[in-house]
This record gives sequence, structure tokens and C-alpha cells, in this order.
Amino acid sequence: MTDPQVALMMLALFIVFVFLGFPIAFTLMAMGIGFGYYAYFDARRMWRDFDRLDETATTWDSWSTWIDGFLNNRIFDLFVNQTYTVMSNEVLTAVPLFLVMGYIVERANIVDKLFSTLNIASKNVPGSMGVAALITCALFATATGIVGAVVTLMGLLALPQMLKARYNPSFASGIICAGGTLGILIPPSIMLIVYAAASGVSIVRLYAAALLPGLTLVGLYLVYVIGRSILQPSSAPRPSDDEVPDVPVGQLLLMILTSFMPLAFLILAVLGSILFGLATPTEAASIGALGGIFLAVVYRAMTWQRLRESVYLTVRTTAMVCWLFVGSYTFSAVFSYLGGEHIISEFVQSLNLTPLMFLILAQLIIFLLGWPLEWSEIIIIFVPIFLPLLAIFEVDPLFFGILVALNLQTSFLTPPMAMSAYYLKGIAPPEVRLTQIFSGVMPFLFCVIVSMVLMYIFPQIVFHLPELFYGR
Repeated sequence: MTDPQVALMMLALFIVFVFLGFPIAFTLMAMGIGFGYYAYFDARRMWRDFDRLDETATTWDSWSTWIDGFLNNRIFDLFVNQTYTVMSNEVLTAVPLFLVMGYIVERANIVDKLFSTLNIASKNVPGSMGVAALITCALFATATGIVGAVVTLMGLLALPQMLKARYNPSFASGIICAGGTLGILIPPSIMLIVYAAASGVSIVRLYAAALLPGLTLVGLYLVYVIGRSILQPSSAPRPSDDEVPDVPVGQLLLMILTSFMPLAFLILAVLGSILFGLATPTEAASIGALGGIFLAVVYRAMTWQRLRESVYLTVRTTAMVCWLFVGSYTFSAVFSYLGGEHIISEFVQSLNLTPLMFLILAQLIIFLLGWPLEWSEIIIIFVPIFLPLLAIFEVDPLFFGILVALNLQTSFLTPPMAMSAYYLKGIAPPEVRLTQIFSGVMPFLFCVIVSMVLMYIFPQIVFHLPELFYGR
């Protein structure tokens, strides 16, 4: 077999192992080292010292020298260098800090007060409870960036109240599932940090570029929720005074001041310090982590057990991301050395695609990958395969990254592997069926597709803020 054929076999075997359920990070490392041993195999260099042994060498000298030669393969040097590169990557330093902020905020009892306040404030809006749940999801998802945590917590908090208010179970479930995924798009998003580390695009420009698309998607969600509530009132009845009481304006303002403003100020402080150049993403993430701890203390929700859980979950998630990077870097280096990237590049160019056709094909592949894989695995492993092709089709990596972030919303919402639906089903009342949840997320999935189409038609939605803040 030629080296490019070995590279394609390497990629095919990896996909097979993924579907068999092997741990992805360690599969990448094992295959990278295994195929890399073949790729960098040089018997003359590796066993040079062994060949120089004379007749006076002992059996121990012979065996130890042979083993040293066996381990003297450049793949091990590559693996160590890639590990060091990942662990010293300054962009990835922000990941654990944002995770600490998210896990602390999740445990600070902020969300229940926020939802109650927004529920009262939007009482006269059609679908008021759905609007309140969606805005709460958006704010909470932005603060945490952890889809499972947002969907689970909001499912425990908002779904029972919506069902009690006679909301259509499918409609209510769709709102929570869709709102919970917004954190991987709206800054400060951990997914965008990972994409920046994988692609070399400025995280600051990515954050600026993601703002308008994120707000556009939230706007489309709100239009759908309010529109359906007007056209089909039975799916979202207006709440009675017993369900949502009227409160004086002064008391409502105080509730907003104590529940909505602190979390909104924390998000704006972190994001604003990044966008206006007052702090690096890592420094802003430090501010966010400290702010999250401060909020938990102020709300009297900080305990040693909650702090311990937050640190543990942060370390576990960060380790997963870092080892995925190590495995991916090693795998892709060997794959490229064997000529795999060249084969893929030649194949794609032979299709004679236009830039638009290439973007649609790439997004379709990422959409399909979203069924079996997590967003982190798609960004770290498969997106780098597309990155060398962007220059060929004159596609801006910044624009491509935002499209990917939008596309990955669908990976949490598309049956049969819609993880948001499974998160919600795990804590939903027994009468809420999985098929109802799947049915509820489909209109929101259509909103995601519409937002992607808008990005294609009006790319300035992506480029306007980066160019305004930082120039071309």
C-alpha cells in the first residue's frame, strides 16, 4: 500500500472505532502513535547503536540497546512535543476559568429567581412563560456554556410550571432544548475558544463575529414562540393570576435588579472587557470566575461541597478537551505526513465546486457528524481537515467558524441523537414522551437553518462587528 492509502485506512479505522464506542481521545493517540511508528520507521537510524555493538557486549547490553532502538522512533518525540504544545497553549487557558464560572453560577440559585422575575415581567406577552424560559435559557447558557447543565436545570425548574400552566408538552420541551444549546454560540463561548485554538483565528474577532448571529438566532426563536402563541393560543395559554401574580412596579424593578442585573452585568463585564481590548480572554475569564464566586456568596449559595463539585467538573472537562487536542494533533500530523490531507484536497478540488457549494457540503458533513459525536470532537478532530481547503475556495476561517457554531446547534436538536432531548427526557415527568420532545425541537431546528441561510445571504452579519471594532 502507498502512504496515502495507509492514511485513508487510518481515517476509516478511526471512524469504525468511534462507532464501536472506544474512547475518542485515547483512540486518536493510539492510532496516531501506531500509524506514526510505521510512518517514521527508519531501521538504520533507530538501531544504529545496536549495529555498532561488538562481540564483547553482554546479553543485557544487547537487549537494552535493542529496546532503546525500538523506542527511538520520531513518533514519540512528536507525541511529547504535541502534548507540550497543547498544555502551553495560552488560548486554552481560558477554558477551565470559564468552566469554573459556569459551574459556580449553575449552583448559585440564580436561575430560579431569574425565571420567576422574567415570568412576571412578561406576563402580558403572548406565550409569556415560554418567552421567560427562552430568555432565561439564553442568559444561563451564555454564562455557563454547558448544554447538559442548562437543559437539565431548566427542565427541572421551568418545564413543570409550563405543564401546570397547560402548555403543549411538545412546545414547552422544544423551548427548553433549543434555549439550552445557545451557550455554544453566544460569547463567551467555550466552543469558540476551542475553534480558535484549532484554527489559529483570533478569539477576540470570533467573539465579535458571533454576537449578531447569536442574537439573530435568539430573535428567530422568540418570533416563533410569540407567533405560535398568537396563532395557536391553546399551545401557550395566558397565565392566570394564581399562576403568575401581579406585583407592583417598584417590587418588579427590585426583583429585576436583584436577579436579572447581576448575571447580565457579569456576562457583559466579561464580554465587554474582551471586545474592547481591556483584557485578554484569559484575564476576562478570570474575572468571570471570580464574579461567579462572588455572586454565589452574595446569594448565600456558596458551600464547600458546591465549590468542590465545580472544581472537580472543571478539571474533568478541561482534561477531556486537552487530551482530545493532544490526540488530534498527533493523529493529524501523522495523517498529513502520510499524504492524507493532499488526497482529500485533490479529491475536493476535482469536484469543481464553487465556494458556496463547498460551504454547503462542509456544513452537511458536520451536520451528519453531529449525530454520533460531541461538538468538541467535531471541532478538534474534523474541522482541521476542512481548514486547509478554505484558502483554496477563498473562504474566511472566521466566517466558517461561525457557520460551524450555528451548525452545531443542530447536533443537539436533530433526532435520533438529539442530546438536548435526552437530557430533558431524563428529568421530565413520565407523561412527556421522547417523541413529543423530538417533535417540539423541529421548528427550532428550522430556525437554525434559516439563520444559516441568512449568514450565506448577508455575510456582513458575521463581519460587521469585527470590522467595526478591529478593522479588516
